[in-house]
Amino acid sequence: MTLAFVDGRWPTGCPETARPAVDANARLLDEMRRLGHPVYFTKLYADPGHVPFPGQKGRWKTVGRRPPGDDLPPGDVIVDELAPRPDELVICKSHKPSGFFGTELAALLVYDRVDTVVVTGLTTSGCVRATAADAFQYDFDVVIPFECVADRSQISHKVNLLDLHMKYADVAPLDHVIDWLNSL
Repeated sequence: MTLAFVDGRWPTGCPETARPAVDANARLLDEMRRLGHPVYFTKLYADPGHVPFPGQKGRWKTVGRRPPGDDLPPGDVIVDELAPRPDELVICKSHKPSGFFGTELAALLVYDRVDTVVVTGLTTSGCVRATAADAFQYDFDVVIPFECVADRSQISHKVNLLDLHMKYADVAPLDHVIDWLNSL
């Protein structure tokens, strides 16, 4: 989860829904690390000099740029509460919402003999949905702890979680996911 989606000064930011998801992710991340499960981060590569091309629609055009007049760090900075450790991979996405599209994520998961992915992040209707659908298409089992995802719109958030649960993923409470992780 990066500043561009958590910090309200960014056009894509929505702290009202993102902050609780950050807290839930911190809890999940602590548990994943404690149990020794591999952790992979994905983030949008935000090049401040990036000029959007026609295929970048809507708010994607603004993610790589700082809001004018604000003295902010780059939007691709992962929030402090979820900062990756030196031994954890950070995969930069190339201006597409899926963590898989155009990245080495699938190959890394296969190499590490991962069969199930826990997908979290922002936004439910964008990056989470695209990553979960692609994970499913790569034959990974997909788990989404619903407290660990958020969106700017609660309608989009809830409808996408329902649809993901019906088709591609097991959407479950964070406590259930942590219990499951502890049972492995």
